[in-house]
Amino acid sequence: MSQPSLSQARSRFTASSIRWGFMWALWCAVLWGAWYIPGSAVWFEAPYVDLTFDTNAEFLLAAAVLTTFNAIGVLFFLFVWNGVLGKLGEYVRTLRQMRYISKWFFIGAIFGGPMAIFGSYLAIGYIGGAFAAISALMYPIVGATLARLWYQEKITRRAAVGIVIILAGGITVYAPGIIAEFNGTGDAGWLGYLGGAMAAIGWGVEGAIAGRGLDVADPDVGITVRFTAEVLYWVLLILPAIWLFTDQPVVELVVATFNWAAIGWLSLAGVTFAFCYVSWYKSFPLIGVGRGQAIAALYGLFAVIFLAAFTLKFPEWNFLAGLVLFVSGGFVMFTESDDVLEVVRAVSTDSEKANATANAGNL
Repeated sequence: MSQPSLSQARSRFTASSIRWGFMWALWCAVLWGAWYIPGSAVWFEAPYVDLTFDTNAEFLLAAAVLTTFNAIGVLFFLFVWNGVLGKLGEYVRTLRQMRYISKWFFIGAIFGGPMAIFGSYLAIGYIGGAFAAISALMYPIVGATLARLWYQEKITRRAAVGIVIILAGGITVYAPGIIAEFNGTGDAGWLGYLGGAMAAIGWGVEGAIAGRGLDVADPDVGITVRFTAEVLYWVLLILPAIWLFTDQPVVELVVATFNWAAIGWLSLAGVTFAFCYVSWYKSFPLIGVGRGQAIAALYGLFAVIFLAAFTLKFPEWNFLAGLVLFVSGGFVMFTESDDVLEVVRAVSTDSEKANATANAGNL
């Protein structure tokens, strides 16, 4: 029997990588959608259900504390995951490589945690879980824009059409509520709309940065480093700063959160988001950041289904219309036919550019 050629083996490997990449991204979408159930339910447990929310500061503190507990829960389950896989040693080695590797995950954590996840909790608390899930679906536009600037990816005509569709979805979701706020008939939920925008921008930026970090890091380890950074930001910087410079009851709210109901929901949020993020990061090296984000954007659909089944309430018509436009636009952007999916788009360093220039001069 003739041995398979190198090109045939490469084609089979590429097809297998693409298939696994889409499977990881789809699994991410399912878990991401499921996260909105505990993420919404915890607002209806003590101490959060008992808060008066007379001021925006009190609401912001509640969202900050919830995001902190969410990050700690995710990190716990990621440590368990890496321990089972025998990768804790690799985690320590990666964490120590701050200059070349872990810096990307520390930067990404700023956008994914204090911006995106915090913004989602704001949107959930002010407006609702369905809005929070759907409003963040604009993040593929951010990812595509940054990929154009950082990786020199071309925005083709098809991608431009997808961006227009997503923008139309954004207008459909945001416009009715914002117009109501302006004319005085709304529920003073402008912080919720801001939170949805923060989530879209934050996750778009984090995806682009993660793609750079995953060029040189294992996805299971990289996501653990990323949540290590977020926990450090919240526990050592943000919450202490709120306690020092405001009169908000930070310690009291943190202590009150330690009850079975709240911790139970936050634990469910931690496990769903931990493995959602694992799947998200695993998809990037296999099918690219853009396509990984586009498939994972199906989380909006799963979130609406899960929330409707759990609460027996359907979102408003403009949310559903926006969901259809978001998902359609994302697939239009990132389903162009390619013979080979280019995953790693390394940015040339200054030394590489200098060497290339010198080699060109010697020719």
